[in-house]
Amino acid sequence: MRFTIDEAYLLDTFKTIVNTPSPVGYSVRMNPVLERIAAELGYEVSCDNRNSTYIRLEGEDASKTVLVTSHCDTLGLMVRDIAPDGTLLFRSLGGGSHHSIEGESVTVHTRDGRSYTGLVAHKSHSVHSFEDTHTAPRNDDTMMVILDECVKTRDEVLALGIAHGDIIAVNPQCEITENGFVKSRYIDDKGSIACVFTALKYLKENGLKPKYNTILQFTYYEEIGVGGAYIPDEVSEVVAMDMGVIGPHCDGNEYAVSICAKDASYVYDYTMTGRLVEYAKKAGCDYAVDLFVHYGSDAAVSARAGNNVRTGLFGMGVMCSHGRERTHVKGLVNATGLLLAYVLDI
Repeated sequence: MRFTIDEAYLLDTFKTIVNTPSPVGYSVRMNPVLERIAAELGYEVSCDNRNSTYIRLEGEDASKTVLVTSHCDTLGLMVRDIAPDGTLLFRSLGGGSHHSIEGESVTVHTRDGRSYTGLVAHKSHSVHSFEDTHTAPRNDDTMMVILDECVKTRDEVLALGIAHGDIIAVNPQCEITENGFVKSRYIDDKGSIACVFTALKYLKENGLKPKYNTILQFTYYEEIGVGGAYIPDEVSEVVAMDMGVIGPHCDGNEYAVSICAKDASYVYDYTMTGRLVEYAKKAGCDYAVDLFVHYGSDAAVSARAGNNVRTGLFGMGVMCSHGRERTHVKGLVNATGLLLAYVLDI
């Protein structure tokens, strides 16, 4: 069966989520948004000590509990030091591309709740001033953030309330074209979160329950490889919704849902991967099965942490990952369809 997915809701929800900053470990702004969206659909959320958020759904069959995990955390930066000239030095959160963020607008979030905008720049920032502008390496040690404030000294920056350890969020620059292309940072993995809420909306409007007790989990440490380490004891099956890789030796594309059989270091449960393929077929989803060579997920982390769980992974195909990414609404719709087929066990 094909599911009728509310594309307008899916895209509107994505825009809300992607424009809410949540670099690795920074849940302060995102969790209230998740709580509000869930409440609008009639669901309650809970949080664990790592600020992961949960929505629990009663199933038709209570004999087992499955968990669907997607991650809220994005790539970002953290203030490492304030230079004598008032620029900010930083360390990266997650494995982003420095070339991708050069010249990008950012927002610095202080611990007392203030926000300041700025610009990511290379220390050799101008072709008119530096011989090595084109050739110098781009990394944490060669780049800086220039604040959009009239500051010229370290003390003037400190007076703004900015300090070591403050979060720097790179603006997502979200754009959705009339023909359905989604261009934005952090489609990985906020596209999946939008799919989850769209699936919840479908279940609610159609009076449907999942086949089994189902926990929806939203984590904040996936980009540094520890997001799925904790899994509630009752869970026997973990499926990660995350981006699908597009590249050499991959059949995945922006219009389809990708099912991952193996990532950089983990082989997903053979039976589980086969079930996801069958669900995709039954739901009429365009899909591909691929191996993701430079990749890891919270589902793999959950197994490596010693949890006694089966694991699977799928998600919308994404171009230009860990930069300003692109997918298509069809890819998001196919990912949502596979999620519904999985939780309903059609």
